[in-house]
Amino acid sequence: MEVTPLGDSAVLIRVTEDFDDAPERALEKVLAAQQSLVAAKIPGAIEVAPAYTTVSLFYDPAAAIEAGAPVENVFGWLETQISNAIGKSENIGAKLSKTSVIEIPVCYDNEFGFDLGEVSRRAGLRSDEVVDLHSGAKYRVHCVGFIGGFPFLGGLPPKISTPRRESPRKEIPAGSIGIGGKQTGIYSIKSPGGWNIIGRTPLRMFDSQKNPPVLLRTGDRVRFCPITRDEFERSIA
Repeated sequence: MEVTPLGDSAVLIRVTEDFDDAPERALEKVLAAQQSLVAAKIPGAIEVAPAYTTVSLFYDPAAAIEAGAPVENVFGWLETQISNAIGKSENIGAKLSKTSVIEIPVCYDNEFGFDLGEVSRRAGLRSDEVVDLHSGAKYRVHCVGFIGGFPFLGGLPPKISTPRRESPRKEIPAGSIGIGGKQTGIYSIKSPGGWNIIGRTPLRMFDSQKNPPVLLRTGDRVRFCPITRDEFERSIA
């Protein structure tokens, strides 16, 4: 484990390096570290944000000092608190694999799947074969970011892995399902983007009026379920 300052009110905690070879194991380590840090209730801690191989802890330096951190070495004090908490993470790691699968309905209609033809061409497959591969895979949310509620999903079949577009679009509709390299993801709100769009979900992935505001969080298991255009329209009616 490596802890480094991230500005004056956050630290970056690297809990693993082995992501490409063992993404599931890396995710479990990150989630275990996140849960241990939350459970530790470190004085001054505001938020704990997991990513692929790291966890970021945001904190209030004044609150940490009030709790006993030396003014001249808040980081050192915080590093000790983090090390003590992370040391307990292995005890909860086994509980993290038992998350239920969240089903995301997707319409792969050509009107929604701007780049489905390009993905098919690169893969040497028919469009329906790409849909079958994409919807037949088991996915895991490894990170949420870029825009509010955008989930980066691991588990994409290698056959349909597709490089990001050379020229990003200025506007991608909310709910669009994209492929970027070895990952797939969902545009939670309307935004620019360079991923290859192959479909759209009627589900609202981000709602600032809800708590939590995001539909998917790091660690969730996901499965895409194909729906027809009529089913899509009925879902948003």
